[in-house]
This record gives sequence, structure tokens and C-alpha cells, in this order.
Amino acid sequence: MSAKYDGLSLLRRMRRNRASSSVRSLVRENRLSKGNLVQPLFVRGGGGGPDPVESMPGVLRHTLGSLTEECRGLEGRGITAVALFPSIEASKKDPLGTHATSRDNILFKAIRAVKSACPSLLLITDVALDPYTSHGHDGLLNDKGDVDNDSTVVALRKLALAQAQAGADVVAPSDMMDGRVRAIRECLDGEGLSQTSILAYAAKYASGYYGPFRDAVKSGAHAAPLDKRTYQMDPSNVREALLEVKLDEEEGADMVMVKPAGPYLDVIRAVRETTLLPLAAYQVSGEYAQIHAAARLGWLDYATTRDESLLAIKRAGADMIFTYFASEVADSLPQ
Repeated sequence: MSAKYDGLSLLRRMRRNRASSSVRSLVRENRLSKGNLVQPLFVRGGGGGPDPVESMPGVLRHTLGSLTEECRGLEGRGITAVALFPSIEASKKDPLGTHATSRDNILFKAIRAVKSACPSLLLITDVALDPYTSHGHDGLLNDKGDVDNDSTVVALRKLALAQAQAGADVVAPSDMMDGRVRAIRECLDGEGLSQTSILAYAAKYASGYYGPFRDAVKSGAHAAPLDKRTYQMDPSNVREALLEVKLDEEEGADMVMVKPAGPYLDVIRAVRETTLLPLAAYQVSGEYAQIHAAARLGWLDYATTRDESLLAIKRAGADMIFTYFASEVADSLPQ
């Protein structure tokens, strides 16, 4: 046998399409763009400057002034949509979440301020009671201490209407109550707000990744983590997510969401294959915080891991990604 090696006789060599940055760009299957990203923002009442959220490096609880400044900056960098979440002081919370529809709710002031400063910026608002309830649940409790579905839906309908009347472009119920999408749709249409869209958190799981968010909106100041498994989804289930999406479609949702994103890429893919509606995925606070934490310890390359995490969500099938990384990656992305 000759010692000379003449190479393999291969008809197809996969590495040819990886040989240069030019060919890699040409054959790339999935791309991120600024238009795919939604920047979540937190707003609080009171004066002074914005407060840092300790568990989410780089994330702030904005005042009205810093919020409008941030939105102008985001718009200037090509981000076209933001999601707004209020941080409510403890003195304004009660078991019924009555401050949710108060005229003094900082959220309504923030909606008006943002739409005045940035009329073209798409403004998405969270429809849920957990920022306003003293017990921290997303709804109203019954005599047994469980979240009561139907009375909560009544409260959510009022909150969604108030948000739309203040100027929200999209209302996004994140509570996981049965029937709330239809109730909100009928309410908005009945009040002449048929152009207000509904983004349903259709498959929101009872996840351990929400901790830093609850810190940001100050809904997690409890002795132990709240058990929300009677209304948020079991992390074990995928078929249930498809049914949730189907029901929200039938009730009039304009867009649907899977939350969290990274640990549920299989769910995003399954939903993508069964719905024609625009699909959102929320890269939640815990996903953001763990990348920061590992990078600070030197265990991961921050930018590479950040960008790969976003691309994975896009590749799984999401049309839009809610991510706290939106503002910092915008400059490196096409429109």
C-alpha cells in the first residue's frame, strides 16, 4: 500500500460554505434585525434619577424624565417597540390591586409621556395585577387564597381599557387567566378602540427565571417565592401550550407569546409550526442575569453568548424577541 495520501473522494464538502465570512453571510439561514427586538422598560413614580435594578446589570427603574430620554435614544438607534412595566411603591398596593386603574398610576402618565415624546414608537403595556397587589399574585384571591379567574378577568378588562385610553398601541395580558383575551377584545371594541392590538402571553410558564423581574417591579418582596402554578403553565408541557395558543387565537389575539424563551425553544418551534399569528418570545430577566453573572466570573464570553442566545430564539421561530439586550445590540444589527 502506498504511503501517499491523496485525500478523500468527497462529492459534497460542507466546509466549502463556511470558508469565508462572505460565503457564510450569503448562505446564512436566520438573521436578527433591529425590527425583531422589543426593549422592556421599567418606570417608577417620584423624583430624582433612575434607580438601578441590582439583579439586572444595566437595567434601570426609570423616572418619567429618564424614560422619555431612553425612548428617544432607542428610537434613534432603530428600535421600533418598547414594553412598559410599572414599579409601584408598597404604600399603594392592596389585596385588590385597586391602584391599577387609579388616575395616579404612574403607568398611565408614562404611556402619555412616551407617546408624546416618540409618537412612532410602538408602545406595549403589560396587563396584569401583580405590580399592584400586596400579595404579589397576578389576580384577585378568593376565600381559599387561590387566584379567582373570573373576577380577575373583570379587573384586567378595566386595566387594559385604561391603558388603551392612555395611548398604548398594544395591550399584553400576561396573567394566564382563562377567557381574558375575549373579554379584553370585546371591551376595547365596545369602547371604540378596535385598532388597539392584543399580544397574548399565550404560553407563560411557572418558571424559576422570573426572579430579577419581580425585583425590578417590586412584586417579589415575600418570605418565599409565590406559587403561581394554578394559573401559569407546567414547565413539563408542550401540547398544552398549543391549546393555549389556539384558544387565544379564537378569542381574538393579534399576536401570541411564549415566555420564557431560551429554556423553551422547543415550545417556540412547536407554536411556530401550528400558528399563523405573529409569534413573540420573551428572553426573561433570569436569562439576562445569568449571562451577565457567568461573564463577570470569566466563564463565558459576554458578547458571543448574548448574541448566540438571541439568534437561537430567532432560529426557533420567533418573529419578535422581548429582550433586555435590545438597546446594546441595536447598533450592530441591520434595520
